[in-house]
Amino acid sequence: MPNITFHVDEEIIKKAKKIAVDKDTTVTAMLREYLHSVVEKAEIEKKSFIRDVERSFSSLQRDMGNRKWTRDELHERHEIH
Repeated sequence: MPNITFHVDEEIIKKAKKIAVDKDTTVTAMLREYLHSVVEKAEIEKKSFIRDVERSFSSLQRDMGNRKWTRDELHERHEIH
């Protein structure tokens, strides 16, 4: 497992260690759980956003009827006299 090094105020570390002891865990485990929850929340939000966009597209989709033209006809250039 990769390691991450970062700097935190010493007072915060002391308080975090006390909380970890009270919860019968470690600061490392608390940080691991926090990062896991951040990633999980982001993934849920992304999936929700994609569902919303797909729902919008399907609700806004309209039947345009039969096509009576070809791509070439649409791009055909006409001379102006």
